[in-house]
Amino acid sequence: MSSFRIIGGKRLKGEIQVQGAKNEALQVICAVLLTDEPVVIENIPDIRDVNNLISILEFIGCKVLKIADGTYSFQCDDIDLDKIYSDKYRRMAASLRGSIMLTGPMLARFRTAHIPMPGGDKIGRRRLDTHFNSFVKIGAEFSYDESGKAYDLQGKNLTGTYMLLDESSVTGTANIIMASVFAQGETTIFNAACEPYILQLCRMLTNMGAKIDGIGSNLLTIHGVEKLHGCRHRLLPDMIEIGSFIGMAAMTRSEIMMKNVHYKELGIIPEVFSRLGIKIIHANDDILIPGQDIYEIEKFMDGSIMTIADAPWPGFTPDLISIALVVATQAKGSVLIHQKMFESRLFFVDKLIDMGAQIILCDPHRATVIGNERKYKLKGIRMASPDIRAGVALLIAAMSADGVSIIDNIEQIDRGYERIDERLNAIGADIERIN
Repeated sequence: MSSFRIIGGKRLKGEIQVQGAKNEALQVICAVLLTDEPVVIENIPDIRDVNNLISILEFIGCKVLKIADGTYSFQCDDIDLDKIYSDKYRRMAASLRGSIMLTGPMLARFRTAHIPMPGGDKIGRRRLDTHFNSFVKIGAEFSYDESGKAYDLQGKNLTGTYMLLDESSVTGTANIIMASVFAQGETTIFNAACEPYILQLCRMLTNMGAKIDGIGSNLLTIHGVEKLHGCRHRLLPDMIEIGSFIGMAAMTRSEIMMKNVHYKELGIIPEVFSRLGIKIIHANDDILIPGQDIYEIEKFMDGSIMTIADAPWPGFTPDLISIALVVATQAKGSVLIHQKMFESRLFFVDKLIDMGAQIILCDPHRATVIGNERKYKLKGIRMASPDIRAGVALLIAAMSADGVSIIDNIEQIDRGYERIDERLNAIGADIERIN
């Protein structure tokens, strides 16, 4: 197990390169299973979750070639389906939440899929009903092996149909899109997730020969085709990392530049951080966060306390709720943070309280943050990263704190952020990785 040792109080200055989008990478890498031709994907982040998914594909027979940093070629022309029932595959897939998206393309192309119950962040209940109910609607037979804790799907005759998703699950939408590309007839998905990741997946699939209407909306129609071919695809910059760095700049009073951020794909993210008082200068698809000594949280028009809540896209992504919360601790003013989607994601606030933050955890979903306008700095402590996003929120807190902080279990942070210590140290941070 590794740790970060952080000396807080350092102001950062400079340009930081934003990595490729983790959540998009997990989807489009699974999609390479849909063709036996080469697929080249650019801007893939070098992070644990993505590397583990690539290892799973290699294990079952996909030919993976690293062309350059962040650019890989995948060719799945000789997949060994017997391996998906092996103990090694079970261990590999069970360690990664994103492995669930292997089921859609496997079912579509090979008419069979087998996946263990996936792992991932312990942030609350993350049900899979949307995935499997949708597979059944297009004609798959579903079973669950209680002893092996694995899901099995058979789909000899997949047929398009209309479905209204019970929740606009991003991974669920991705899975059913991929499962439907070879189904006979039309598959219509209403209440589909419409995050930029889904938009990018659909763009990639259409470049491979899929026929999809309604791309970018919550009503998608997939017209079944017989075959997909190879393509070249480039990942978007990671909007969660962009939001994290916006918050980090504010907390550390730093001036940070991020270039080529695909601003129009960021949705409401810049606006939410602006409500917290953070200045964001946007020009030529670049973002500059100027150094600010004080940032003041807005109030609603009637003078009531600002509320920041997560919601399905185009609402504010739940992956940045932890960042918004930690940023508010040093702001001027108060805010109610409402994490609607996951009931365990706010449980890291006890560590912020130990650092000196003024936070009232109202219940598992809501926390009131009383910003102290930097009158009382956070103090360094030893803590552990519970999940990817909370881990980075704690890293931001430690970078703004007085003294030295230790963050244990940083493997969680490495799952989602590429060499974050090296990149931040290059612009003035003081973060030491302790193995």
